[in-house]
Amino acid sequence: MLKKILYSLTTVLLLVSIYLVFFYAPIPINPATAGGDPANFKIFYFHLPIAISAYLAFAIVFISSIMYLKTKEQKWDIRALSAAEVGVIFAFLTLASGSIWARSAWGAYWVTWDVRLNTSLVLFLIYISYLMVRQAVEEPEKRARLSAVFGIVGFLGVPLSFMSIRLWNKTTVHPIAELNYNTFSPLLTTLIINFAAFFLLLASLITLRIGIELLKEKGNELKRKQNI
Repeated sequence: MLKKILYSLTTVLLLVSIYLVFFYAPIPINPATAGGDPANFKIFYFHLPIAISAYLAFAIVFISSIMYLKTKEQKWDIRALSAAEVGVIFAFLTLASGSIWARSAWGAYWVTWDVRLNTSLVLFLIYISYLMVRQAVEEPEKRARLSAVFGIVGFLGVPLSFMSIRLWNKTTVHPIAELNYNTFSPLLTTLIINFAAFFLLLASLITLRIGIELLKEKGNELKRKQNI
């Protein structure tokens, strides 16, 4: 029942957020100073929530990894795996939406010396490596233990990516999001709803992925019993 409510609410909020972005929200920049088509700057409403959702997914990997090493309970390993897989999707969407936005704003899909772009790419590759490590180790307990350590150490890339444009502001053209708007402004209202929609989407996908993994474990357990 709770899952149905989660999925339904996610769908509704996503549809509302799409409507608001295209028919209600203002362009978050002065059109006169926009480097490309000003309408393309509405990607901001999707790009920022997706990026923060990726960070949140990797934070779940971090916490679940700690809990696995502490308790040795398989449920935490499953949660870490599920969050990592969904987080990688969101990290990829962050890079893709950022590149599309960059093409309009800067005239290029990728500015090689921009520190935010590069740290975001490194973060994406860290968690791709995390998933590859899981595939490379067959023994379940060893895989879970090694993945947990990787998930904890790899999380260092999240604050590094988030703070990169503040730590190395001379090597970036990426804007720093500083929202100084009225509480009920169209921009802030749309952004808040988009954050809610993508956070719920993240929760829905992780929940769905955990369910699939639990079904796989039950199937494997049945096979083991039949072989005994």
